[in-house]
Amino acid sequence: MPSVSVKLYSLFFKLILKRRLQNRIQNPNLTDDMTTSFGVTSRPEETIAAANPSFTDGVATKDIHIDPASCLSIRIFLPDTCLASPDSVAARVRTVGTKRSELGSRSFHRRNSYGSPETCNVVGSESNRRSSYSNGFSTGDLSVELENCAYRGYSPISKRCRKLPVMVQFHGGGFVAGSCDSVANDLFCRRIVKVCDVIVVAVGYRLAPESRYPAAFEDGVKVLHWLAKQANLAECGKSLGRKVDSRKADVQGHIADAFGASLVEPWLAVHGDLSRCVLLGVSCGANIADYVARKAVESGTLLNPLKVVAQVLMYPFFIGNAPTRSEIKLSNSYFFDKSMGILAWRLFLPEDEFNLDHPAANPLIPNRGGPPLKQMPPTLTVVAEHDWMRDRAIAYAQELKKVNVDAPVLDYKDCVHEFATLDMLLRTPEAQACAEDIAIWVKKYISLRGHEFSY
Repeated sequence: MPSVSVKLYSLFFKLILKRRLQNRIQNPNLTDDMTTSFGVTSRPEETIAAANPSFTDGVATKDIHIDPASCLSIRIFLPDTCLASPDSVAARVRTVGTKRSELGSRSFHRRNSYGSPETCNVVGSESNRRSSYSNGFSTGDLSVELENCAYRGYSPISKRCRKLPVMVQFHGGGFVAGSCDSVANDLFCRRIVKVCDVIVVAVGYRLAPESRYPAAFEDGVKVLHWLAKQANLAECGKSLGRKVDSRKADVQGHIADAFGASLVEPWLAVHGDLSRCVLLGVSCGANIADYVARKAVESGTLLNPLKVVAQVLMYPFFIGNAPTRSEIKLSNSYFFDKSMGILAWRLFLPEDEFNLDHPAANPLIPNRGGPPLKQMPPTLTVVAEHDWMRDRAIAYAQELKKVNVDAPVLDYKDCVHEFATLDMLLRTPEAQACAEDIAIWVKKYISLRGHEFSY
């Protein structure tokens, strides 16, 4: 059974959240907000973690607003393992001690994921500076530019940088709460980045009731198309970079959209391998991830070179008119009971479309639409023992298995809904174990060395 502290926190959490949900349903002032398509991506009561472009704990972050017509935004989590291959990192660490007395300029401390923290030195020479004419592409041989311990993210020409898989993450919160930059989600994404050795793109989709269905689902598809566009622009940048050498040519080779704005996102252009893209959804974010995966299958080669190779559904927010055994037995479970779930769906779905067997809510209904299940990517499902949503998530995984889709289920005993993403508060060993288990399975599909691990 969960600990006493978990039970007490769950009690207060449910009281506060249920009151907020009821207020949003009963508040007539929300009708004016619902008419705008710009929306909101976070709530005033949410505790936000500021973006930090330095590798203070091995992960750099930055926020990008990618859609001028709405508040859709993303937060990129970049691990320091992308800066060079493990062999070159080890070689650089070995030579630090011998060169320290010769370089003697300024120094800083940075965590090294492949060993103990070392003191690295950077000499401020002209060759290490970014050219203001180079569209963000440095002309020097330096693989990393650091200023005040922050990775500025300019694209190096050197081949020493690693290309990492990209994991697109959708946060939870019942479509009405949460954000990609909340403290809890920030800590969860940092853990996934370190354990899986990937770049995480956390999506700040529009929340309900200001933006009802299908706004959040459409935002997920927009992010996928934006990433595909980034991959194509990065390839264009490489082609232009090989042909031009002069500063004047660099200016002419500037990649821009129809309005003249630069489109290349340097962190993803240099370090992201979007041919190895994984979707990860948490709670209601799993519903979005599954929808985005189906749209990616429908798009086919239109998203090239981006390819969704797998998806991870963590305690998905599935529900239906016909209750499952867990929905009956665990209807008053910890943190997020069934009555609160129904309130959240009332806020998310348009009033004339409210139905617990809606295609967004129930993946098991016949004639759901979209591609056949056999075309879905490999799907890992994570469920918790004390979660009323577990049975429908397991049933969906079983339907995928019937059509020969790799769809294992990880079932964690004595755990509650959102146990892995609320570890900042719960402090359970299962949260770290869950991240490691996800890494083991995901590496079957993102590792360049083949299937090193399997269940």
